[in-house]
Amino acid sequence: MSLLRKLTTRNVGMLDRWIRAVPAVLVAALWATGALGGTALIVSAVLAGMLLITAITGMCSIYAMLGISTCPTKG
Repeated sequence: MSLLRKLTTRNVGMLDRWIRAVPAVLVAALWATGALGGTALIVSAVLAGMLLITAITGMCSIYAMLGISTCPTKG
């Protein structure tokens, strides 16, 4: 399988997607309440954003490189 094919194949299951979305919601809540700000907010927002993108797309490049998939196989 080519690298491009590996990187564009869904490899994140539904439970994993929910677990990845939770930090994004928490960071947004902390920002909205003013509990998080400055550099900590920027770092947290970048990390939470990366997790949210993988949760939405269902594709994780690190999983692809390691050959891991939490997505159930169709068959």
